[in-house]
Amino acid sequence: MKYDFTTKPERAGMDAIAVDMVGKGGFGPGAPKDGFSLLPMWVADMNFPVFPGIQESVIGRMQHPAFGYFAPRDEYFQEIIRWHQVRNGVEGMEPEHIGYENGVLGGVISAMNVLCSRGDKVLLHSPTYIGFTGCLTDNGYHIVHSALVPDENDILRMDFADMEKKIVENNIHVMIFCSPHNPCGRVWERWELEELSALCERNDVTVISDEIWSDIIVGDNRHIPTQSATPYLHDNTAAFYAPSKTFNLAGLVGSYHVIYDKRLRDRVRKESGLSHYNSMNMLSMYALIGAYTEEGMAWTDQLCQAIRKNIDIACEAIAGFEGVSVRRPQGTYMLFVDCEAWCRKNGKTMDELERACWDVGVALQDGRMFHGEYSLRINLALPEEYVREAFDRLKKYVF
Repeated sequence: MKYDFTTKPERAGMDAIAVDMVGKGGFGPGAPKDGFSLLPMWVADMNFPVFPGIQESVIGRMQHPAFGYFAPRDEYFQEIIRWHQVRNGVEGMEPEHIGYENGVLGGVISAMNVLCSRGDKVLLHSPTYIGFTGCLTDNGYHIVHSALVPDENDILRMDFADMEKKIVENNIHVMIFCSPHNPCGRVWERWELEELSALCERNDVTVISDEIWSDIIVGDNRHIPTQSATPYLHDNTAAFYAPSKTFNLAGLVGSYHVIYDKRLRDRVRKESGLSHYNSMNMLSMYALIGAYTEEGMAWTDQLCQAIRKNIDIACEAIAGFEGVSVRRPQGTYMLFVDCEAWCRKNGKTMDELERACWDVGVALQDGRMFHGEYSLRINLALPEEYVREAFDRLKKYVF
């Protein structure tokens, strides 16, 4: 590989929650026992060196000795447009369709605030990303879940009949969609998006789509932007993106929306700007410009290859853990592992299981906060040798 996906940067003392907050402030069950090094597999960021073009772009801008008020450069919009055109075949995106957001979740709430009244109900799939649960309930909205269900090939699918039933019964006019799905890693097929579109059009439902994971796709799967699936979804979806998952830039802050319908776009922009806190950071702009390049695309493709190999390693190991199962993710670098049979057979609680993993340095995430009653969420975005080490420890000491 041209780029380095074998070195794990030393993150201790370098402002990384995944490392520096272990055992502090309620982050996880606690630090590993003596003799076990930490393998950070909980926070959804990556343990790979950043794409060099990002540092070059940011450092280049830092050479100029002024950082006053600024407007987004034309390159910011043009690189976003080119990125989506080349990677996802998007046509017709213009700078006016793109708007800055401090974060995807903030953008979701801005869209909710112009589409709903506080106290309204909103449809989400379960399992559910914890960020949705927190921001929606904190802002006075009520979540109605429709569970993803396995088909005859054990692939999780939307239950369209259940979705429509709950939309009608609860007078719902907005749904939060996650593409690819977090935490299950489903990459939706076109027919699924078309079925979703027909359901939403019948019931006058607007879609708020979180597509922050859209660049991390493995195997032969292909991300189809929700807005590209049908004319209805094109005009009735507010989509939110960021380079943060793809390039590990969460600490720089910088997301954006794509909204084609002018009326919806104008209202979301006004809502996002009311507090005057939703302002782009100059260096995050240069980070995106440095990332969204041809070389950045090549780096991303190699990242996906590294993630795919780690998924192979993890799924092969889990197949040997009696009572533990996982559906192979099609996108993202997260696994959502079902441990119910193991817990019941061994008389263990999820608290005990999670503690046992952390004791041996495998710092993974409690899946219950994602509405997986017996689930663990595991981050695979770290070098292969550490993934192997993690699952060797789980085999030897836990399962």
